[in-house]
Amino acid sequence: MSELKNAALERLRGGGLCLALGLRTARTVDVSLVLATTGYDAAFIDMEHNAMSVDTANQIAVACQAAGVAPIVRVPGYEHHLATRVLDGGAMGIVFPHVDSADHARRLVSQCKYPPLGHRSVGSPFPQLGYRAVPVGEATAQINAATLIVAMLESPEAVAQADAIAAVEGVDVVLIGTNDLCFEMGIPGQFGHERVEAAYAQVIAACKKHGKFPGVAGVRDEALVRKYIAMGARFCLAANDLGLLMGAAAAKAQSLRAIDL
Repeated sequence: MSELKNAALERLRGGGLCLALGLRTARTVDVSLVLATTGYDAAFIDMEHNAMSVDTANQIAVACQAAGVAPIVRVPGYEHHLATRVLDGGAMGIVFPHVDSADHARRLVSQCKYPPLGHRSVGSPFPQLGYRAVPVGEATAQINAATLIVAMLESPEAVAQADAIAAVEGVDVVLIGTNDLCFEMGIPGQFGHERVEAAYAQVIAACKKHGKFPGVAGVRDEALVRKYIAMGARFCLAANDLGLLMGAAAAKAQSLRAIDL
């Protein structure tokens, strides 16, 4: 059988820019086709900042995989079951928030990878493989290779450990959570501040050194996003569904109010 594919990893490994859309309000599987049609590589299924259930996240994940979009789940914490239940349900990647050290990153990777790379428990058959009967050693090797692990750095202390975190085997993307980083720096909302730019430079350099992919998240000013991409960011959390809906809805209302006679 052909090797399992992850659209986000393929885009990154091919040298391209991986675009993800955050899902906070979407609760139905048709969002997978919306993402595929509009050109996104990944669904950033955000379980940290909403009340989405594991069941809903898993249904969206399976639909995204069928649509050719990588389903990546940001989990709300570090207990192993928060990651493994969505991986068992079809997710192709995990985003861990607030990763502050290499030891922390290694523990989290171990939860998500099957032996010999980690200690994840094996539950089969696998939705990522279409529930086909695949020898378990081959199946787990394919899933290990195709599972994307994203470590979010959201504090100055985490940025200071960027080199060590990027060196951890199994971490694929080191993603700056810019909004929380700004708050932790005492400069809330100042996404273009020189200290933030310096943090991006430090993380990007660490990723280049260790063959990992730096990422940008939490920045909505397109000029700043372009700047950080030009510096080397390759994984981009472009927006979230709620923000796009609010923006489009407000623009439509303003347009129609303007013709009210």
